[in-house]
Amino acid sequence: MLICDKLYKRYAKNAPYAVEDLTLKVGEGEIFGFLGPNGAGKSTTIKMIVALLNSDSGEVSLDGITVKDDPIAYKRLIGYVADEPQFYDKMSANEHLAFIGDLYQIPQNERTGRIAELAATLRLQDALNDEIGSFSHGMRQKLAIISALLPAPKLLVLDEPMVGLDPKASFEVKNLLKELAKEGRIVFFSTHVLEVAQQLCTSLGIINEGKLIYHGTFEALQNERNESLEELFLELTEKS
Repeated sequence: MLICDKLYKRYAKNAPYAVEDLTLKVGEGEIFGFLGPNGAGKSTTIKMIVALLNSDSGEVSLDGITVKDDPIAYKRLIGYVADEPQFYDKMSANEHLAFIGDLYQIPQNERTGRIAELAATLRLQDALNDEIGSFSHGMRQKLAIISALLPAPKLLVLDEPMVGLDPKASFEVKNLLKELAKEGRIVFFSTHVLEVAQQLCTSLGIINEGKLIYHGTFEALQNERNESLEELFLELTEKS
C-alpha cells in the first residue's frame, strides 16, 4: 500500500505551501487518478512520492518502507514516468533499456523477455534499434513507460501520461494500466483528461491550492449529485 501521511511542501520560507497536510492511501490493484488545475500541487506531490523532492514534514511509505528507512529499497519499488521524459537522443531505444536493466541489475534473460513483451504491447518493437532523437512525442512516451515497467515495480507513477498520445496509443496505454492493476500493482497517475479518469480509475483524488479536497471513488462523488465528473470537478475546485 502507498501511504502519504500529512505531507507539507513549500519552495521558499515565506511562500504558500505547494502541498499542505496531504494524506491519502492507495491499495494494491487500484488505479488512482490525481486531478487538479494547473499549479494545484499534483507534480509536487508526485515528486515527493517518487523521492525526487523531500517533504518539509510528513512521510511517504510503500509497503511499510520509507525513503528515510532505506532509500534504495524504496526506489526499487517504484516506476516513474515524468510529464516530459528525458533521454540521451543519440542512444537507441535498446541501448537506453539496457542501461535501465543494468541500473536495476535485471538478469539478461529476464530483461530480454520483458522488453519484447512490453514493446509488443505498446507497438514499439520495430523502433527499438532506432535513435531516440528520431522518435515522436508519443514514441518517447511509450519508451518512458517501458523503461518504468522494466524493473517490474510495485508502484507505477505517471505524470500526465496521455498527453501527446494519439487515440490508438492512448487506448494501448489504458489497457496496459488495467492489466497492471489486475496483477496487483498500484497505478498512480495525474491527468487533465477528466474522461480518462472517469473511464479508468478505481479511485481518485482532487487537489486544489495544495490541499486534497476529495479522495474516494467517482461513484461515491456522483451519488451526492447527479453530475458529470467535469461538472463536479469545476464545482469543487471553484469552491475551495
